[in-house]
Amino acid sequence: MKVSLHSIGYVADTTEQAVEEFFPGYAETFTKIGRERGWPPVTRAAFDAQRGATGALLVGGPEEVAEKIRRHSESLGGVSRVTFQMDNAQMNHAQLMRSIELIGMQMSPLLND
Repeated sequence: MKVSLHSIGYVADTTEQAVEEFFPGYAETFTKIGRERGWPPVTRAAFDAQRGATGALLVGGPEEVAEKIRRHSESLGGVSRVTFQMDNAQMNHAQLMRSIELIGMQMSPLLND
C-alpha cells in the first residue's frame, strides 16, 4: 500500500528563518479559525511543540524537515509521497518560490538517497 503524508509546512534556508517567516501568519490564520471553532488562540509554545520532533508541522531548514519526514515515514511503515500546505501562513510569492526551490533542490535529495 502507498502511504502519503500531508502536512502544514514551510522550508527556508535555516530553521530560524523558517520559524520567523512562518509563525506570524500561521498564528493569525489559526487563531481566526480557532475563534470560529472554539479553539484557544495559537501560542508560540504550542507552535514550537507542533514543530518539534513528533509534532505535525514540517517547518524548518531542509535538513531538519527531511529528518522529520524520515522519522514520520519510519513510524508509518514507509511514505511514498509528501505534500506541503504552505499558503495558510500568508507567505509572499518570493518566500513560497524559495521554499519550493529548497524542497526540490536540497530537501528531496536527502530523502531519495
